[in-house]
Amino acid sequence: MNSAAEPAMKIQPEADAPRVSMALMAALVILTCGHVLSNLLRTTPAVALDLMAADLKSSAQTVAALTSAYHFFFALLQIPIGVALDRYSIRSVSLVLFAGTVTGASLAATSSGPVSFFVAQAMIGMATSGMLMCPMALAAKKLTPVQFGLWSGLILSLGNAGMLLSSSPLAYVVEHWGWRAGFWIAAAAGVVVAGLVMLIVPADKPVRGERRALLAEMGTVVRLGMSPLLRGIVILAFVSLAVQIVLRGLWAGPWLMNLKGLSRIEAGNALALFTVALVIAPALSGILDRKLGKRRLLLLVTQLLAAALFVVMALGAPGYSLASAFGLTLMPASFDVVMLVSIGLLVCVQPLIYAMTRQVSGVENVGKAMSAVNLSFFLGTAVMQSATSPIAAAWGLPAVLISMAVFLTVCTLIFFALTRPAAQRASA
Repeated sequence: MNSAAEPAMKIQPEADAPRVSMALMAALVILTCGHVLSNLLRTTPAVALDLMAADLKSSAQTVAALTSAYHFFFALLQIPIGVALDRYSIRSVSLVLFAGTVTGASLAATSSGPVSFFVAQAMIGMATSGMLMCPMALAAKKLTPVQFGLWSGLILSLGNAGMLLSSSPLAYVVEHWGWRAGFWIAAAAGVVVAGLVMLIVPADKPVRGERRALLAEMGTVVRLGMSPLLRGIVILAFVSLAVQIVLRGLWAGPWLMNLKGLSRIEAGNALALFTVALVIAPALSGILDRKLGKRRLLLLVTQLLAAALFVVMALGAPGYSLASAFGLTLMPASFDVVMLVSIGLLVCVQPLIYAMTRQVSGVENVGKAMSAVNLSFFLGTAVMQSATSPIAAAWGLPAVLISMAVFLTVCTLIFFALTRPAAQRASA
């Protein structure tokens, strides 16, 4: 395994790589619309948490905890999704996921209490669990490693546009028609995109290797995630997406409305700017990856800077040291918008993680390897969402930001140590 360790650290140039066909581009874009829908659904509570809590006869902290069901069940399905993508056609897997997404969104729109909302969140989490993996797996199977590094960034950038829909547009929908309308709109969109998948995405057969028992295939996902080549990547994946989703999908809205006094529409506009950064960042990281070829170093620097900005933002809360240093009761909301945009540009570099994974994985196992990393992405998100809810209840939202900074710093440093070529060779 020694020779395989080096490619993860340095990108080799490609000569005469074939151009990406229009048909493949169309298929990738249509499949990525599923990830757009997934992001819309997972970030809806950010602008409607208070109304949802009142309507479901529960507290905001309880509803926030219930939304973690989405991420737990999302993570739970990563292993079977990875196996399915290597055993069946990507179109078939995608259509099954869209059917479940439409069902889950409809259940959420008709929820009458915490239990039914929990069931809906679990259904949505399971159904959207492969929405990102479908275009990623197609790209990994059809594109060269360097092309994949660029396209993975484009896929994530387009997919993150779903969070733009859950900022100002969703805030407007919630203000005029209620939070349930957001889920009905998502269900209708799922029906439309599923139809486009049937028309545009080819029913390609997977690579036929040695077909093993399903449980053995699922065990391969776990072993890949624990292997020396992937364990450092998996550890960073556990926290890198979590801080982004938990901030954007849960706590940024209450921070702006409850601590900084913004209206729902004003908070939605601020979240829209934050989301623009999340849309730009993956494509930007893909471009930097192709230009510089320093994935490991880029991940170290960006994640540590993002952790520092989490702390700076927290210190601008009422009664904290940064606001006091400027002679203010609290830092203005414009300061938080700058922090959110900066954090978004720095933390949203998941294409680099996927690209490192793709580079050390054979094409016959790429679905399982990507799912091992995706499992870590969303298991970490579920854990962080569950952990930050009691932190918020006990010590407030500034403590939530500081705790996320600590998690991000620790995992980034472990990642950097474990992905050293010498460390990988010693563990192999």
